[in-house]
Amino acid sequence: MSATEVASFIGEWTLALDGPNGPGTFGLSVKLEKDKVSAELSSETVGTSGITSITKADKTLVLGYSFLYEGNSVDAVIRLTPASDGKTTAQIDFAGGAYVMSGTATKKEKAK
Repeated sequence: MSATEVASFIGEWTLALDGPNGPGTFGLSVKLEKDKVSAELSSETVGTSGITSITKADKTLVLGYSFLYEGNSVDAVIRLTPASDGKTTAQIDFAGGAYVMSGTATKKEKAK
């Protein structure tokens, strides 16, 4: 994936999501180092997870990772989709749709 394909996603994000068990807030960092895109997701409940797969489907950035939950590995997919109103929607799909959280992604402003 090229740097130009993901340029608008590079930065620090806050994901404000709601799921069946209520709201959750996640931090998402998308970086570009020497033309290689990397990312990691963090939350108070599961700590920090390195993103292992980064692809793009149309306008949507698709980030795949897995984490341990109660001793079991759980696969998850994050989707960030820019909306026509300038906002970005976010979704995390855990375990192939067993648990889905949806909401918004807000990019943090760079310090000046």
